[in-house]
Amino acid sequence: MQTATSKLTTKYQATIPDPVRKILHLNAGDAIAFDIENNSVRIRKARPVDMAFASSLEGTLSEWASEADEEAYRDL
Repeated sequence: MQTATSKLTTKYQATIPDPVRKILHLNAGDAIAFDIENNSVRIRKARPVDMAFASSLEGTLSEWASEADEEAYRDL
């Protein structure tokens, strides 16, 4: 098994290491999905169905819809 690491910034952002980008065929602007189960997380390239699901939830996440949130997450 190969291991790759990355360090979180103060904004909790991380660079996806090159070996991971190559395996997942990721390019700048691609969306990624995090599959969470128990205490494990898997990262994968997001599929169109993932994006449709996320879009369908947008209206239900009003607790993150303030101007402060928009400003804080604008560059993500």
